[in-house]
Amino acid sequence: MYENLKKYLAEFIGTLVLVLFSCGTAVFVTTTGVEPAARILIIALAFGFSIVAMAYAIGHISGCHINPAVSFAMFILKKLSGKDLIGYVCAQILGALAGSAILLAIGKMSGNADIADSMLGVYGLGANGFGSYVVDGPLFDVTVFYGIGLSAIGALIVEVILTFVFVLAIIGVTSSEKTSSIAGIVIGLVLTFVHILGIPLTGTSVNPARSLAPALILAFGGESLALSQVWVFIVGPLLGAALAAFAAKYLFAAKK
Repeated sequence: MYENLKKYLAEFIGTLVLVLFSCGTAVFVTTTGVEPAARILIIALAFGFSIVAMAYAIGHISGCHINPAVSFAMFILKKLSGKDLIGYVCAQILGALAGSAILLAIGKMSGNADIADSMLGVYGLGANGFGSYVVDGPLFDVTVFYGIGLSAIGALIVEVILTFVFVLAIIGVTSSEKTSSIAGIVIGLVLTFVHILGIPLTGTSVNPARSLAPALILAFGGESLALSQVWVFIVGPLLGAALAAFAAKYLFAAKK
């Protein structure tokens, strides 16, 4: 029982750090005047570095899933029990909520009303999104596109593909003792890699907890659009993770 609690606490801390530092970078880098292309790279690296840091901090305790999609894939591969799947996912969601809440508190303490307001805007707190929305103006309404304005199906396909690549890499690099020592670095680099493509499209989720937490807090603040779209960032990553797990079963069995 004690060992299980340690694993769940590790997942809570790891997901908190991921959301606070990575989504925090996404929020605050936009206030520095950095060019959009450089901004994408900075945010992608923040997500990758967060994974590297946590992999070596808590990997020996819980495996450092810090992502319900990863836990779901490990469950399919019978590397995680049903009980632990529930425990991991609950801890990850709570950790993500705590990270988003801390991020919002930091923004509100900044003394900059524009920053605080933007954090509770349509896609504040680093929330994921797709499509377009209308901004009410004093003279006319303006249609704003999130990223390139993908449809729901387009965003779903993107998240399935990105998560498939990410989770397949995790399974591959952690399946051999030869590569397990560098697993954290490899996983962090792959997460950076998928973010570089995904940020201009959906903001890149590949992690239901990372998407659900800011959407929930935004909804409590009165902005529900991110929450209405969050199903894409739950279904897409879980489907992509399942496909990666089944692909790994076939590929690794064939290799043997």
